[in-house]
Amino acid sequence: MATKKKQPLAITPPFGYGEVAPLQKTDKVLLPAPGATPDFCRSINALALSVTEFNIAARDYPIVFASADAGKTYAPVIVLGLADGQNLFVDAAGAWDVATYLPAFVRRYPFCISRLHVQGEQRSEKVACVARTHLDRRGVPLFDAAGEPTPQWQAARRLIEEYEKDLDATAQMCAFFGDLGLFSPFTFQVRHSEAPDLTLQGMHRIDEQKLKALEPSRHKELVARGLMGKIYAHIHSLENFARLYQRAVERARAPTKRKPAKRKSK
Repeated sequence: MATKKKQPLAITPPFGYGEVAPLQKTDKVLLPAPGATPDFCRSINALALSVTEFNIAARDYPIVFASADAGKTYAPVIVLGLADGQNLFVDAAGAWDVATYLPAFVRRYPFCISRLHVQGEQRSEKVACVARTHLDRRGVPLFDAAGEPTPQWQAARRLIEEYEKDLDATAQMCAFFGDLGLFSPFTFQVRHSEAPDLTLQGMHRIDEQKLKALEPSRHKELVARGLMGKIYAHIHSLENFARLYQRAVERARAPTKRKPAKRKSK
């Protein structure tokens, strides 16, 4: 009698996580030190953003939209640098600038909620996971002897669950903008007599002319969905490209070897 083979199970990790594993109650996890960021933060010039982060992130970063499938779908990202692999908001030690907003994508690390794939097909199930590099017997237990979650895990779980809901809402928002035909490609250019010309491409924005041309009923729908404020947060955030360029200039002028600044104790 033939035995039924176990279906191969795969978990898709978020960008930068490497391999992840479902979190077990017996696991001990190495939690990041205050102010520390994962290694991938040192080599990125853009990072995913959720819809609930628009208003606060717009104070510090340009918010643009990216498409990896020729305009079929879009996703919002914050621009962190003006060159490939350049993050102007982290120092040599990997600490994020404390004067700026730290995105939820970074704050949730090393935890995440991942989708399951069985035989290459995505399932509806989602599971709380942790980066394997942070599983260590010297780490912190996230469940007590009775199997109940500790306050540390309760806070981390609340963050990743809220972020997962935000991602779904973000995808719905972008799909709606796409259906309305609001996206337009654009480039950011810098022309400076003392530096080479710089051009950033592959970005999309909400086109204000297309927005104005919408029927009044569509405007009302955007307001009713709470999306008009997100649109203008995005539009106003584009002014941060000038601040981003200035940050790049200041970093280029700084000495190559700098001691990391000491973080003030509370």
